[in-house]
Amino acid sequence: MMERLNAALTGRYTIEGQVGEGGMATVYLAKDLKHNRSVALKVLKPELAAVVGADRFLAEIETTANLQHPHILPLFDSGEADGFLFYVMPYVEGETLRDRIERDKQLPVDEAVRIATAVAGALQVAHDKGIIHRDIKPANILLSGGQPLVADFGIALAVGAGGSSRLTETGLSVGTPYYMSPEQATGDRAVGPASDIYALAAVLYEMLTGDPPYVGSTAQAVLGKILQGQPVSATASRKAVPAHVDAAIRKGLEKLPADRFTKAGSLADALANPGFRYGEEAGAQDGAAVGRWKRLAVGFGFAAAVLAGVSAWALLRSPEAPTTIRATLDLDPPPWIVTPAPGEMAIADDGSFVVYTGARADGTGSEILIRPLDGLESMVIQGTDYSGSPTISPDGRDVAFIAPGSVLRAVPLAGGASRILADSALCCTHWGTDGFVYFTTPRFQIGRVPAAGGGAVEVLTDEGEGFINLGARLTRDGATLLFGRSGRSGVDFELTALRLATGDVKVLLPGVGVGAETASGHLLGVDASGTLVMAPFDGRRVEITGPPTPVVEGVALQPGVNFAVSSNGTLIYVAGSGAGAAYEPAWVDRSGRVEPVDPNWTVDPVSSGNNAGLALSPDGSKIAVGIRNVESPQGDIYIKELPMGPFSRLTYDPAEQTRPRWSADGRYVTYVSGGPDGLDYSLMRRRADGTGQAEVLFRHPRAILDGRVTGDGWTIMRLGNAAVEQDVDIGAVPPGGDSVTTGLFSRFKERAPALSPDGRWLAYESDETGRTEVYIRSFPDPDQLKQAVSTGGGTAPVWGRTGRELFFVNGAREMVAVDITLGDEFRLGDRTSLFQIPSTIMLTDLDFYSHYDVDVDDQRFLMLRSVSSGSSASVVLVVNWLDEALELVGR
Repeated sequence: MMERLNAALTGRYTIEGQVGEGGMATVYLAKDLKHNRSVALKVLKPELAAVVGADRFLAEIETTANLQHPHILPLFDSGEADGFLFYVMPYVEGETLRDRIERDKQLPVDEAVRIATAVAGALQVAHDKGIIHRDIKPANILLSGGQPLVADFGIALAVGAGGSSRLTETGLSVGTPYYMSPEQATGDRAVGPASDIYALAAVLYEMLTGDPPYVGSTAQAVLGKILQGQPVSATASRKAVPAHVDAAIRKGLEKLPADRFTKAGSLADALANPGFRYGEEAGAQDGAAVGRWKRLAVGFGFAAAVLAGVSAWALLRSPEAPTTIRATLDLDPPPWIVTPAPGEMAIADDGSFVVYTGARADGTGSEILIRPLDGLESMVIQGTDYSGSPTISPDGRDVAFIAPGSVLRAVPLAGGASRILADSALCCTHWGTDGFVYFTTPRFQIGRVPAAGGGAVEVLTDEGEGFINLGARLTRDGATLLFGRSGRSGVDFELTALRLATGDVKVLLPGVGVGAETASGHLLGVDASGTLVMAPFDGRRVEITGPPTPVVEGVALQPGVNFAVSSNGTLIYVAGSGAGAAYEPAWVDRSGRVEPVDPNWTVDPVSSGNNAGLALSPDGSKIAVGIRNVESPQGDIYIKELPMGPFSRLTYDPAEQTRPRWSADGRYVTYVSGGPDGLDYSLMRRRADGTGQAEVLFRHPRAILDGRVTGDGWTIMRLGNAAVEQDVDIGAVPPGGDSVTTGLFSRFKERAPALSPDGRWLAYESDETGRTEVYIRSFPDPDQLKQAVSTGGGTAPVWGRTGRELFFVNGAREMVAVDITLGDEFRLGDRTSLFQIPSTIMLTDLDFYSHYDVDVDDQRFLMLRSVSSGSSASVVLVVNWLDEALELVGR
């Protein structure tokens, strides 16, 4: 990010290093080149910038640029550069008030009062100009020579105004829990000077006692006390605090804005007046939130419990209805780095916890984690190594999941050994209220097995018609299964119902994927635009009784289970990148320095089975890449001419086209296509200049998942199950041949085949030791030599173009170069770790396909770098969502 930021700010600022990070911005020490001075350059978080928008943010922040006061840190500059929103302030030598409190715990009373009085003066000047800070906290108060300077003045205002209603829609809010006024905690947009006064009183209380007025082990506990807690007394905690200072704090912390000081200057006056009193301290302890805030507190109890560990929140206000909370769940604790994809998460029926699949950062597989929604941390569910597709039992005591070998297992959350439920399951598990666990079978039928043990059976058998059936969920009466069905091409899903007693199948909502029934008797499903729709449902007749209504936008478009609703109305869904650019092709040199291929070129890559990738032509003049866009929603192959040439479409097919490879002479691009038989993937090729017709190179009884034609005419292919990458082998077809004559066939998974430039040595990856490693075999006779290349994990082998090196990614996410001597006697030389691959570079835990390439001189690598923050998909939680949805649909 620093490299890209430096490039965007060339001639204006030079970034020297990151010095801090807050909830809204990352702070860098930079050199102002025009004025030759050090400055603090703050860059708005990308996810916040995306919601706020550059024009509105910069227009709002301009209103704060003219604020002048001895205790206000001035705003030097602001702007937008390469998608970054930034603002510039003086770089202050010293520390923040937060640093001071953490070091000294409590400040001397006189000093604390002096700091609070100075800040009150700064606030009064801003309030007189109609500017509210909205985020007063110790971290935003700098101490320079003992004098306080209030930083980020108006930034929260710019964020709030810039985001407008979209902040509420996406769950973003501004403010810090410990210092939030009750009106901020409930998302009230009518925030005035009283909110800043509340925050300053809270800061003063902390300076005197060492803790904020309301503390708790989780964010929900803090916000709950802000709304429901009793008034606090600084004197009760620290006897040295004078009565008038304690009285000023208690008045500043009143629940109702009207009961606080009307001006920040009035708070300063009270702090300077030894005779100031406010109520009786004993009586203050009996005070309680009244009116609107008391009514809100009644509905806050459970709702607040989901706020632990979330990255943003916003509470929708209604004194009559339960509070609705939106939260983006942070589900990427080290060492797990991948936000759950559709089908890889579930929520307990009572809404108290979620389970999800986490991929390990070192590429060694995945595990299932549990995240209580009243806690801050996720925990691994023991016995779930290399597992996925979790589902929770209705009583919340067990989790079923798909283990290695496609085995369906269940494990008690209280601890204990897992048990086998079924020997063969593909995906999309669901633990029904009828005592069965449902799943999609490898034949894309709907199967089920008794949760208590017994034989698995298929309850839907229509393989002769070639349907894909995913994501079965039982209706609440236990009589009907809802599932997504499509043709073999995997597109145009329709929400379908299976009546278990009769076997009758009925389409309910065309164009809608997998669905679920709510406690209110409505059906939910996601349509082709990524919108969650809701329709009234008659379960007895299995009929939709009214038109579907859009209720949530921006849901991930992938087939599979991408949302769930608990009985108490809590919604969890995957908010994905459905369409739109998420990555930029970039060069990464041998030192790890990243540079965009074309600063104006970004792509949304085809990523079926975590196989997103791109390929460089033999002469280094063109890039082939599979991408999705409006014209190619299923994914097609495109060609980019380097360095900054045109971008043209190569394939035109209604099925998915992915995993491009160049022929040795650069005349053709081979690729995998769903083809006319849908998921029966075939190896195709087309002339790279786009002339002529696409032609089928090979079909095989086992799906072809990757393939390339070598310079001497061999075709190397990865063969396996088209949907789940099980039973994967490597096969080879000789020049002029029409069938596989040699290869690597075993009970292990052999993947990512790469033939050496001289055509005599095959590099690949295998999990034969229980951990994926890189190996080399002789070719075409693989039994003449076998040699392990990596230790401690290895994936994605790629040969250097010069034939002197082999590259792979090790278990520590490092790019490794291995010296190679080719010829009659193959020899491995030194292994050198070149660089740590940045977290923004696309790598996955299952590298079936080497999704990077090497330049013609072996001095840099072609990779995909994320241009958004974190994963392209995130998990959103909405508490008390059903009440809100019913208002849209009509009860």
